[in-house]
Amino acid sequence: MRGNGYVVGTFDTKGAELGYVAELLRAAGIQVTTVDLSTTDGRQEHPPDVTAREVAAHHPDGADAVFTGDRGSAVTAMAVAFERFLTGRDDVGGVLGLGGSGGTALITPALRALPVGVPKLMVSTVAGGDVSGYVGASDIAMLHSVTDVAGLNRISRQVLGNAAHALAGALAHEIPAAEDRPTVGLTMFGVTTPCVTAVAAAVAEQGYDPLVFHAVGTGGRAMEKLVDDGQIGAVLDITTTEVCDLIAGGVFSAGEERLDAIARAGVPYVGSCGALDMVNFAAPETIPPRYRNRHFYRHNPQVTLMRTTEQECRLIGTFIAGKLNACEGPVRFLLPEGGVSMLDAPGQPFHDPAADEALFATLENEVHQTDRRRLLRVPHNINDPEFAEVVMTAFREVTR
Repeated sequence: MRGNGYVVGTFDTKGAELGYVAELLRAAGIQVTTVDLSTTDGRQEHPPDVTAREVAAHHPDGADAVFTGDRGSAVTAMAVAFERFLTGRDDVGGVLGLGGSGGTALITPALRALPVGVPKLMVSTVAGGDVSGYVGASDIAMLHSVTDVAGLNRISRQVLGNAAHALAGALAHEIPAAEDRPTVGLTMFGVTTPCVTAVAAAVAEQGYDPLVFHAVGTGGRAMEKLVDDGQIGAVLDITTTEVCDLIAGGVFSAGEERLDAIARAGVPYVGSCGALDMVNFAAPETIPPRYRNRHFYRHNPQVTLMRTTEQECRLIGTFIAGKLNACEGPVRFLLPEGGVSMLDAPGQPFHDPAADEALFATLENEVHQTDRRRLLRVPHNINDPEFAEVVMTAFREVTR
């Protein structure tokens, strides 16, 4: 058994549903801890193991900061208290939360704060839409409640039952131990796949466990969460394309915090300009009007790529330079002069040496180079075998 199953939610409005899933878990042989997150002091028909007052006491300003009488501020404060409560427990095997929009916003910050690998399920009325704001870079499993979480009926019993049994299965079965090898994170896009595939194979041959992340916003955030959690010991950030979407308003931004975990942790880092030639949008009709006359490439029916301009490349270079300058760990950052992606090779749709040079020159002008922080121009396309060899040479330098 991997620990207790925590069943969490607002017992003042969802006590019957929370009690139902708790009993299913107990029937499956799971030790259960029920936690009330109500923001009122009403009487509970289904008394929880941990009261709302006990959780609220974990707020930095005490329980009175939660029970304000104003629902909005109370929910926000309870979310803070619950995160501190949950991350301070030493018996959390997994968590199952139930809620509507308010409950989902209250519960999921605490779930995101748990390490990747701890089972986390959220049954929610909003799980049928865009859940990126709730899931973030974590491994929360969102299950659409179908009906509102407002009573037990023939539909809710099935959905909640599936959720309870899913958590029971996760807690009842141990995950086979992985081979104990040092981990390295790699970032990849379709247009940098040949490089990353070659490098991942090379680091595996040297005894590392390569973790490859798709650089679509959530990928970069997930990699850096694992760096913060101490689960990644070195990074090969071959594909920094998420910065393009941050600068130009594309759909795959990893946010302003991209690269901050690298600086905080001081892990060995090798980066490159992978796919900094493109901004990502969805179908053509979703592209902002201000970009309608730009240079595009239709990657697939749902993804449209826009070539970055010289000005955008300068802004991208400035952003990355600022982040690299904050890194105290060993850093190498590679500039592929033969093109930063498959599409940026000679004869390909995004080949633009002037834009690339604007990017490279900005980085060279603004990165404060030292013995530990160095830029290197490489006279190859990012997907050439020779570039992968340079990546591995740099990796050996920063990890020695």
